[in-house]
Amino acid sequence: METDIQWMRRALQLAEYGRGNVSPNPMVGCVIVHNETIIGEGWHRHYGGPHAEVWAVEDAKHKGNAALLSEATAYVTLEPCSHIGKTPPCADLLIRHKLKRVVICNTDPNPLVSGRGIQKLADAGIEVITQVLNEEGLALNKRFFNAMTRQRPYVILKWAETADGFLGYSDGPPVAISGALSNMRVHKWRTEEDVILVGFKTALADNPRLNVRHWAGRDPVRIVLDRYLQLPETLNLFDNSQATIVVNFLEETKSPAEPERYSDTKAVSYLKISSGENEIGDMLEELWKRKIHSVFVEGGTTVINAFLQSGLWDEIRRCQAKKTIGKGTIAPVPKGTLTYSEKVENDLWTYYSNS
Repeated sequence: METDIQWMRRALQLAEYGRGNVSPNPMVGCVIVHNETIIGEGWHRHYGGPHAEVWAVEDAKHKGNAALLSEATAYVTLEPCSHIGKTPPCADLLIRHKLKRVVICNTDPNPLVSGRGIQKLADAGIEVITQVLNEEGLALNKRFFNAMTRQRPYVILKWAETADGFLGYSDGPPVAISGALSNMRVHKWRTEEDVILVGFKTALADNPRLNVRHWAGRDPVRIVLDRYLQLPETLNLFDNSQATIVVNFLEETKSPAEPERYSDTKAVSYLKISSGENEIGDMLEELWKRKIHSVFVEGGTTVINAFLQSGLWDEIRRCQAKKTIGKGTIAPVPKGTLTYSEKVENDLWTYYSNS
């Protein structure tokens, strides 16, 4: 129905508010409608907190609409959960309030849910409609669905290059390539991903902080590839301002205990992987086991080329500036399918998909 599409679009809009705050959970929005009027709405706001359905029901009650719930339709972007996790089952909540209809965008690939929420609602006599704006929902939660179905984090490769195809000088200080607005955009992107990753050479030459300075939001977990633990402890990466994981061949975590989410700590920990042809695959598998669902790779060229060669990446975001330097470190060559391009001030951004 056209009206179902209309209200599901609103639910998807609400779900977006959770971006950067709910991982490893998916972003979820919920709209409750009675006689073509919204009587309650909500979204999953932060990991471990109430789900979207809870906020929507409470919103309806707060507005004095509790009596209308039994004649209302709930539009939810993801199948309501049917198991007890950090919060009670949302399917039970909707059943308890005797919702008339529940319209769902995506079914949940999580084996703990996967159809059980839908079945529980149907068994309670609630009419259930599924796959409304399914593709939009899959795009919204591509990190979550990727982690559930492919058992590895969603990988984004990002770099900025000069007009003559260099990332910077081979030796010497870092070069400012992209403009101020592009830098702001990159910092916004950082708030949306679980971790940001750089290689040994980038850490040593640039001494990056890998935090969020030009946008409001949480700092990502930092990952640095240091195979033989040779990086000096004086680098900004080891300043205990945010969680940092050192991927290496020698040593496992030194932290007293692994937190449920790495972003909940500011400790430096160590992740040991095996050397060989499948280093990237091994690392991604270990990160996935630690509930890390997205990796934002910012360099350098050796690391980006290694990801490209492995095929274990999902998106490329490339910035080409007007600046030229004549010589230096050659930029990677994009692979995949060009999906979009745009100008941001004097910078040209191109986006590629590995699908």
